[in-house]
Amino acid sequence: MIQNPPNLGIDLDPVRHPEGCRPGIDCDTWIIHGARVLDPSHNLDITTDVYLADGRIVGLGTEPAHFNKAQAEHVHAQGQWLIAGIIDTWARLREPGLEHKATIATETLAAVSGGITTLCMPPDTDPVLDSIAVARFIKRRAQLAGRARVAAIGALTQGLKGELLAEMAELTEGGCVAISNAHYPVRDLRLLRRALEYAATFDILVVIQPQDPSLAKRGCAHEGVIATRLGLPGIPVSAETAPLAQLLAIMAETGARVHINNLSSRAGVRLIEQAKADGLPITASVSAHHLWLSEMDTDALCGNTHVQPPLRSLRDRDALRQGLAAGTIDCVISDHQPHEMDAKLAPFPETEPGISGLETLLPLVLKLVDDGVLTLERALDALTRRPAHLFGFTDSGQIAIGARADLALINPDAYWVLDNTTLLSAGRDTPFFGWDFRHQTTMTWVNGKRVFSRSEPLSAP
Repeated sequence: MIQNPPNLGIDLDPVRHPEGCRPGIDCDTWIIHGARVLDPSHNLDITTDVYLADGRIVGLGTEPAHFNKAQAEHVHAQGQWLIAGIIDTWARLREPGLEHKATIATETLAAVSGGITTLCMPPDTDPVLDSIAVARFIKRRAQLAGRARVAAIGALTQGLKGELLAEMAELTEGGCVAISNAHYPVRDLRLLRRALEYAATFDILVVIQPQDPSLAKRGCAHEGVIATRLGLPGIPVSAETAPLAQLLAIMAETGARVHINNLSSRAGVRLIEQAKADGLPITASVSAHHLWLSEMDTDALCGNTHVQPPLRSLRDRDALRQGLAAGTIDCVISDHQPHEMDAKLAPFPETEPGISGLETLLPLVLKLVDDGVLTLERALDALTRRPAHLFGFTDSGQIAIGARADLALINPDAYWVLDNTTLLSAGRDTPFFGWDFRHQTTMTWVNGKRVFSRSEPLSAP
């Protein structure tokens, strides 16, 4: 890491709002004074000023030529961290189709309050995201919300039925950043092989969440001592590793780029590690809640711990942490799935799986840094640089002159407790209520515009 040099030309003028701008909303010219700038992609750890204009980062430390300082909004950020905006590669926003649970407007507001500037949305919407029309609808709704950027992940098969391939090339040409069948299986391995061959031809990233439906059938918890004692139907680790092993065999023949989503087991980490050692173009992600919770957290039969894949053993959790630290696992995701209250009030096996995870993604990962599990550099890399690289966000996930001004300002000493007063998501389904956190997002910029300020909260439309 680069050591902190003395502050470079910090302007201590009082904060002012340039004429003609509503404070922090219309303005796209900014000077962020004295923040600790952290960017693993450029090995950057310095305390300096950052200049934003026209949606881009235009200066670091030195005021750029022709910068209109008179029209700039000033933020004094001494003692705070400035990081590239987080890229969450798997988050369900419930629109279109399930607007009674949440909307793009409510969830993008929750996202930017947690420092997330880009969200990748899976294709299991209603209608299914297997056409350009649906992708354009989602993009338009995100633009109207005016918060985080929302990127679509197109369907691998038509209607996610696993029978006929979707128009993958057309979807990616229409703006989809990857292709996936979400949590729906492709039972026909010949069809899966054809899909990977097609994806390899057009260099399309395929996102797969491996879970065998016959092994996982009716399961709601990790197959182990806890599930047995509670009388819950279990999902064995083999439900993840069996389809993963099949997939790796097909990958070796096709050369397709595949991203394994939501890895949950120690055996799965070992398979990914071996596949990478063999030179396969495979990457993986893990949810933040799988890095903290285990099957023991299902003991109270709280519906907020019902997730898919299930929370597994402590040994699995620790292996996921080690895999992330070593780089075997590339990214951390929220696996955000907001639900209405009733969806979590039934008996445990009948509750809907998933939790609201946008606002706890960053603090949970940084909590691993506090505990010595991850270095700060690796933690930020897993949230910014690596997902940007894997999903093709070439000018995001970094702090550099010319890069897109998607940024988050973090107070590293803002001790706070997650409760109903701090959660902005429409979903209240989180097992982390009552947890103490240390790091908190204070401001977020998307495309050079401030879309969130904790001192000036912005409500959803």
